[in-house]
Amino acid sequence: MIDIIGFTEGEAKLEWHWLCSAIETGHTLPRAEIDDIFLYRGKDTLLSRAAWIDGLGSLVKTATIFTDNPTRDKPVVNGAVSVFSDTTGELEAMVDFHLVTKWKTAGDSLLAATKLARPDSRNILIVGSGTVAHALREAYGAGFPAASFTVWSRTRANAEKLAAKYPDTTVADDLEAAVKSADIVTSATMVTEPIIKGAWLRAGQHIDLIGAYRRDMREADDDAMKKARIFVDNRATTLGHIGEIAAPIASGAIAESDIIADFYDMDNGAFKRNDINEITLFKNGGGAHLDLMVAKYILGVFKQ
Repeated sequence: MIDIIGFTEGEAKLEWHWLCSAIETGHTLPRAEIDDIFLYRGKDTLLSRAAWIDGLGSLVKTATIFTDNPTRDKPVVNGAVSVFSDTTGELEAMVDFHLVTKWKTAGDSLLAATKLARPDSRNILIVGSGTVAHALREAYGAGFPAASFTVWSRTRANAEKLAAKYPDTTVADDLEAAVKSADIVTSATMVTEPIIKGAWLRAGQHIDLIGAYRRDMREADDDAMKKARIFVDNRATTLGHIGEIAAPIASGAIAESDIIADFYDMDNGAFKRNDINEITLFKNGGGAHLDLMVAKYILGVFKQ
């Protein structure tokens, strides 16, 4: 029987701490086989991501990114998720695309922050006010319950809507000032020109970059990349694919060797902050292997 799991029923049963544990455990299994296919039509993108993890199963996730959809009162990102049995290859489940995407994207960043951000981080800035920004507020709120939050958006009205939805959340008008005062900066925008400047960063911060997913997109400038110790969730899905990493490597601002670790290095202790003063920077590149780990976590919760 094929399990079909919708968004609302999934939301009611999932928990951020256990999700992070599931992602960390998934990285103790053999390294995932992954592949991505990108197709473009002007500003629109069709992205198909596949992953196979020996001992866990396989997954195909197809996403459509239509940037004009807000004018149609529809989500920018849509798609479908199929999960297949590792034993027989049969279709095991269809899990709501938005459920998997929300918990994968924010959980990816939260797991990194628990390893890289200072444990005493109290001021968290969210850059952006879209769907992912809301998920980040929930995830970071669970992971850093003593923190207060600020949100900055190019559209202030959207930032106000997000802030009104959650406690201890206020709106920032000045991005530079907000970045300078934050302990953690988590950014989820679709900009192609950097909006986070290295000149604004200070010792001890953690920078979490989520929005860029194409080679022509990036949220932080070369100076920020040079100032920070850089981590990624997976070298295979970030180094050659996303402008956040590819552009500064191409310009010579950083070298591939400046990528300290990815999630597969959690086991050997390389994925960590070394001292309280360093700036850590994490590129959340996503990847179908993470979708697979999250989908399997969701299935496990429903089979309990």
